[in-house]
Amino acid sequence: MDGALRNMASVYITSRGKMLMLYRIGSRVVSPCWCGIGGHFEKEELNNAKAAVLRELNEEIGLNEKDLTKIDLKYITLRYKDYEIRLNYYFFAELCENAAIQDYCNEGNIEWIDMDRVLNKEMPYTAKYVLEHYMKTGRYSDLTYCGVAQKNGISFIELEEF
Repeated sequence: MDGALRNMASVYITSRGKMLMLYRIGSRVVSPCWCGIGGHFEKEELNNAKAAVLRELNEEIGLNEKDLTKIDLKYITLRYKDYEIRLNYYFFAELCENAAIQDYCNEGNIEWIDMDRVLNKEMPYTAKYVLEHYMKTGRYSDLTYCGVAQKNGISFIELEEF
């Protein structure tokens, strides 16, 4: 292992019992699949995952932080794949009542999915386990979780400050 890193951040937005998801097409990292809005960090964002996800949010669907009632970092995951360590930062947010999402996304197709159907979608390995945990536990808590990907799932623990 040579220590190559890939830093990525994404946000899952909810509103009225639905979650906004992107059917990503043409990605360099994942096959066509459902995921949150997001992407890779720029150099100046390496110490600020929230800045990276806000930039991606604006680029992909035209939203800004003011369009969200809150935006919380809920999950940080690690996965070793294709000879690189992939660090993913997963944010969750609620859409403001009057916020308008642009109709077009150059990364793929966006769609509001009923919360009870989200886990039926095909998505990247790590995102699937994060969303499973979020649906059962994370959305009911103010905690942030860390996860390490393994062949049979992800082991999650609470991120504690001490």
